[in-house]
Amino acid sequence: MELKIIKTKTDYHSALERFEDIFSAKSGTKESDEADVLSLLIHDYEEKNFVIEVPNPLEAIKYRMEQQGLSNRDLAKVLGYKSRVSDIFKNTRKLNLKMIRKLNEQLNIPLETLVKEY
Repeated sequence: MELKIIKTKTDYHSALERFEDIFSAKSGTKESDEADVLSLLIHDYEEKNFVIEVPNPLEAIKYRMEQQGLSNRDLAKVLGYKSRVSDIFKNTRKLNLKMIRKLNEQLNIPLETLVKEY
C-alpha cells in the first residue's frame, strides 16, 4: 500500500483493512514499519473526523453515579450536603474548585470535563 495522508472515507477504510492485515507483523520487518506509520495516519484522520465532545459536567456526574450505582445521598457524602447536590442538579449552584477536586479524586471524573461551562 502506498502510504499517504488519509483524506477520504475510502482511503480510511483501505488503510484500516491494510492495517488489519499487517497488525501482527514481526517487529523490525517492512510490514511492522508500515503498520506503525499507518496507525499514525489512521489516528490523525480519526482525530480530525470523529470528534467526541466532552460532556457537560452535570451529565458526566450523573453518568458516573449511574455507573457506580450511587444515589444523591452518596454524592452528598462527597460534596458535603444533600441540599448542595440538589442545587447543583437544579442548576442553581455551580461547581466550585473544592467540589471539582473531590469529584475528580473520588469519582474519577476528568478535570477537563468538570471545568467545562454548563
